[in-house]
Amino acid sequence: MKLSLFSVSYAGFWGQHELDLPAFIKKTSQLGYDSVMLAGKRPHLSPLDATEEKIDSVKRALQEHDIVCDVIGGYTDLSPTAAVEVPYMEMQIEYVESLSQIASQLNAPIVRIFTAYEIEGLSPHTIWKNVVKTIQEMCDRAADVGVTIAVQNHHDIGVHCDWLLEILNDINRTNCRLGFDAWSPALRGENLYEAAKKMAPHTVITTNADYIRLPRYEYQPALVNYKKLEPDLVRAVKFGEGFIDYDSFFRGLKEGGFNGIATYEMCSPVRGGGEVDNLDAYASHYVKWMQENAH
Repeated sequence: MKLSLFSVSYAGFWGQHELDLPAFIKKTSQLGYDSVMLAGKRPHLSPLDATEEKIDSVKRALQEHDIVCDVIGGYTDLSPTAAVEVPYMEMQIEYVESLSQIASQLNAPIVRIFTAYEIEGLSPHTIWKNVVKTIQEMCDRAADVGVTIAVQNHHDIGVHCDWLLEILNDINRTNCRLGFDAWSPALRGENLYEAAKKMAPHTVITTNADYIRLPRYEYQPALVNYKKLEPDLVRAVKFGEGFIDYDSFFRGLKEGGFNGIATYEMCSPVRGGGEVDNLDAYASHYVKWMQENAH
């Protein structure tokens, strides 16, 4: 597996230290990674800001630090909205097409996207149909520049493995693959080994982070007691220190034939805070864990 670091980890969200892309690429090399995944939004690589000069600066940084860019991370929600007169799907298709063009310029073979959140009062089948139709067009446009679309198991529609395989089958495009991650099935109670082995033949990228679960309670004064609340709060910790069974996950991926890109991300508040030294410690720990346990 090729080890990659996601630039969202150093994008300044959730109180994290912010680096621009050349500085992030340099950092990635220093931490021992082979590759980067670049966030396709501000402050990193939004199509609105992807001028020729900015693309050239990213290319120079990649070459200087002997790093490749394998993935551009797109951010999509393909749910229909109430404002039918607003062309939301067209906007997102154009956004992903723009990311695909940027990816092609950087020799990155993959653009990662999400499906859709469910909307109260709207049939899941209606959203499903919209997701399939929109991703088909995204794939067709990405194919023109030699880019694969990777659908990540993040949003509500297709979050379960069986759903996701059904959606992939309906999309029916050779350049549509999966970005299959462990944290969602782990939180929802799917068997990680079985899920990973089943999804591996369709997977080109996995994005990884580890978490602890913190039970929540609400005090009930009339009962002088506590009421259990669901779901638990989840907090990011160093890789291998959380509740996710990554040994089983990577064993399933490898037995299923996956040998793609394994990306580390810090996309939420992390234990120890967002200072650069703490982020560096998390990112370097992932490399060490993967070399000792997953290679």
